[in-house]
Amino acid sequence: MGYPDQRFDVNLSILFTELPLLERPAAAAAAGFTAVELWWPWIETPTPPQAELDALKKALDDAGTQLVGLNFYAGQLPGPDRGALSVPGPESDRFRANIEVAADFAASVGCTALNALYGNRVEGADPQVQDALALENLVLAARAADRIGAILLVETLNKPESPLYPLVSAPAAIEVVDKVNAATGLGNAKFLLDLYHLSMNGEDLSQVIKAYAAKTGHVQIADNPGRGAPGTGTLPLERLLDELKDAGYAGWVGLEYKPGDRPSAESFDWLPASARAAG
Repeated sequence: MGYPDQRFDVNLSILFTELPLLERPAAAAAAGFTAVELWWPWIETPTPPQAELDALKKALDDAGTQLVGLNFYAGQLPGPDRGALSVPGPESDRFRANIEVAADFAASVGCTALNALYGNRVEGADPQVQDALALENLVLAARAADRIGAILLVETLNKPESPLYPLVSAPAAIEVVDKVNAATGLGNAKFLLDLYHLSMNGEDLSQVIKAYAAKTGHVQIADNPGRGAPGTGTLPLERLLDELKDAGYAGWVGLEYKPGDRPSAESFDWLPASARAAG
């Protein structure tokens, strides 16, 4: 048990950001990792030129890194936005335009998990209208994910850092997961369990793991406080990951933490080099 018993991947949208996007897969590989994940890299557009998609695929392939998680278009992230799918008007339209683009790219690189960030509450918009729009768009996304043999992920964020985001508890995200699965009949909507966000919300992490491991499709970690590497805060991350494994979770654990004031490659000293390559 412990860290060497997990399957880790590196989030290239928060680590190695000192490098251009196309150089990050090779940097992760040089640090010993064989799996990576990404937020939607083109924050300005849901439909980048095919040449840019091809260039990213080549960078992943050349580095020998497997993309195991990809966000759908989520607006300005990092930035003020927390997703687009529940935001009426142009942002919802952008999300819809992105669905097949993201799914086709994921299929081209063998990625089987697509994360759909819910989006913030918008001033002047009825929350019930936003939730109905969200369900419509999540159903479309779940069907696109199913077409390529992938799962759709729904993520809880944390209220202190994302005060306008409505899914700030594990039960809130699980409720959406269940609604999507009921609407599609596909069963491929899953919970993205981020231990950092849940801890920021003050949730009982062991209880969440017990209750929802079976509905969890992906896990992300960072320490708290600070959202740094494991060992920089007070979360018992090694024990919590063991609890997840004991509860039946056998999927990926994304490293979605800030490296601090050092180069990303120096932020992995908590993890033996022999445990970085995913088996």
